[in-house]
Amino acid sequence: MSAASPIRIWDIPGGIHPAENKHQSTQHGIEAPPLPKQLILPLQQHLGARAEPAVQIGERVLKGQLIAEASGMISCPLHAPTSGTVTAIGPAPYPHASGLEEWAITLEVDGQDGWTELAPITDYRLLEAATLLEVIRQAGISGLGGAGFPTSVKLKARPEQKIHTLIINGTECEPYITADDSAMRYRAEQIVAGIEILQHILHPEQVLIGIEDNKPEAIAAMRAAVGERSALQVVVFPTKYPSGGEKQLIQILTGKEVPSGGLPADIGMVCQNIGTLLAIHDAVLLGQPLIKRITTLTGDALSHPTNVEALIGTPISHLLTFAGLQPERLYRLVMGGPMMGFTLQSTAAPIIKTTNCLLAGTQDELPPPPPAQPCIRCGLCAEACPAELLPQQLHFFALGKDYDQLKRQNLFDCIECGACSYVCPSSIPLVQYYRAAKSDIRALDLQQHKSDHSKQRFEHRQERLQREAEQKERDRQARAEKAARLKAAKEAEAAKPSSESANSDSASAEPDVARLQAQKPSGLSPEQKQLKIAAATAQMALKKANKQLAANPDNTDLQAQIPELEQAARDAQEAFDKAQGEVATQPAAEPSAGADDAKKLKIEAAMLRANLKKAERSAGENPSTEQQAELAKLREEAEAAEARVPATATAKKPVDENLKKAKLDLAMARAAVKKTERELANNPEDAALQAQLATQQHSFSAAEQALHEAENNSPIPPPERHKVDKKPVDETLRELKTNLATSKADFKRAERELQAAKDADTDTAPAQEQLTASRAKLDAAAKAFADYMASKETD
Repeated sequence: MSAASPIRIWDIPGGIHPAENKHQSTQHGIEAPPLPKQLILPLQQHLGARAEPAVQIGERVLKGQLIAEASGMISCPLHAPTSGTVTAIGPAPYPHASGLEEWAITLEVDGQDGWTELAPITDYRLLEAATLLEVIRQAGISGLGGAGFPTSVKLKARPEQKIHTLIINGTECEPYITADDSAMRYRAEQIVAGIEILQHILHPEQVLIGIEDNKPEAIAAMRAAVGERSALQVVVFPTKYPSGGEKQLIQILTGKEVPSGGLPADIGMVCQNIGTLLAIHDAVLLGQPLIKRITTLTGDALSHPTNVEALIGTPISHLLTFAGLQPERLYRLVMGGPMMGFTLQSTAAPIIKTTNCLLAGTQDELPPPPPAQPCIRCGLCAEACPAELLPQQLHFFALGKDYDQLKRQNLFDCIECGACSYVCPSSIPLVQYYRAAKSDIRALDLQQHKSDHSKQRFEHRQERLQREAEQKERDRQARAEKAARLKAAKEAEAAKPSSESANSDSASAEPDVARLQAQKPSGLSPEQKQLKIAAATAQMALKKANKQLAANPDNTDLQAQIPELEQAARDAQEAFDKAQGEVATQPAAEPSAGADDAKKLKIEAAMLRANLKKAERSAGENPSTEQQAELAKLREEAEAAEARVPATATAKKPVDENLKKAKLDLAMARAAVKKTERELANNPEDAALQAQLATQQHSFSAAEQALHEAENNSPIPPPERHKVDKKPVDETLRELKTNLATSKADFKRAERELQAAKDADTDTAPAQEQLTASRAKLDAAAKAFADYMASKETD
């Protein structure tokens, strides 16, 4: 290696020195376990959105074939680690502390290990950085040493973030884990090749490879692989836990601190793991996606601790058997190290992209923690914290769920290294409290975000409806003015005198346009608007009740409610019509409030009675205390409203109960016949339906006869009826109109889905395709309708 200026080593605050226990798994190099019979490939192996399956059950796949696609910007695709057949897509065992299952693709291995067609890049230096980032993204590479953040997203810095330092994390400070150590010993050339690919993408000024001094073989191998490359420097520093944290390593090698809540890219740095570099080498130079990783198998319950290059999705039980598991000695199975790992509930779960170690510990090796004692405020946790936080204060606020204080105390700067729990003399599981508090805060923030988004959408909708209402009012006024002008012109034409006396009488014959416009009200008064709203509301309630009665003809409550709603709708419409008529005939007169007030009081009383009956139906036979109180309140309001109605206004029109009952019976019989006819159309051979239809038709005929008899015997004179010749229904035109309306609705729905995808910052390609298809369908329906109307006009 060329002579380079030595790098100053900085120290980090806090830290501990637990027993390393690394020598057990470094005696056999990197071994290859046999192919398992089955692979379980979870769709959530990375930070971000879950991948979407791209294969079907029963489909045969080849090694390296895409089986799940990334579902967003922060997501990773998934590839088949070997050839075989997809046997299941659904919940499967997953390596998580909760023991809950996760959606996965289950692959039955055929043992042939046949590759799909690969596309290696012969000279990546000829490609742009964006092209290489897309290759890394399509290979499904995420961080193999931390939370599994997609590597392509991490490397894609914002324009204002100039990356000047690339840091390679070869620290591996967690006890027991030697996966990166083994990789540096035996795959140093490939690691350096991966570094050079990142140099071509990022163009950093310097590359620092940080390795702790407890890995002499790895240090020697990396220095030999770096050789004379002046931009690469292997930096060795004293062993201390947790030096392998991203922010801690940056501070050790550069003396700079990442801002609270910030990222290394904010200070011009990017940190990558050893395993990630190997995956980048395989993706770019060999064309292979991420389908395997180096994993440490260690612990006193294993007779053959080692490091293996295992396929992603290999069941943990298969690897433990290869390492010589002694089930009688196994007390705890930990994924990860003893400091930051978690206990697995089952060995049926598979390894995933972030699985760097499986620790099969005995009871002596991983004893159960003693019961937690009260905090004695010794301060050891604060001294050990590498992030310079106050763990005892965080513990206090986490117990009290004081999330605002936790944020002020920079809870999210905690890297959950476990140093505070390690030194606590009271055996308080501090990290567990911090993890729970972080999860609660994230859930609350997500809920608040959804609430704000819903509020914003509601406000935008209200603004849009207000604009539409204002535009409708402007259009209505414009139509009214146009109609007034046309009427004035017609009057002028009708009043035009004969040609002999035209000159003498022309002045008096001119229509008074201003007078006509003055007589026409410019708009509705507040009282008229209120009456119009009341009439529309009553009509809507009546229509809704009629629809419900048609769907449920046996509902006696609806049958009793409809006459009251009809009367309320008639009263409301009469009040509105009368108010309009008074304004039209007497524009300058003061409106009379007596009759109108009586109408309004009757409408109010009818609506309150309807609300009371609706509440009684909802409460059922055994209402709760709250429902009884609500019913009592509604009864008082209804009685008070009925008491306010004047005696002259309460007189009802005569009603023939026999005639009303006959009409209801006929409507119910007609609805029953139509319902059975629809069912018989779907099952024309059903003898039971045919018999039922015959019975219902007989009942319908009897109901018609009963109605005629009731009309003849009714003391109330029948209303005057005028026969109207109806035009025949054009079925083709009706079908074209229906298709056009359906196409419009589909197009509007596709527009809303596309806008929702843009607001959620998700993949808009499916929504855009749906919008294009619905637009084509709408154009075709509109053209068919226009052509048919043109042909009718021609005929």
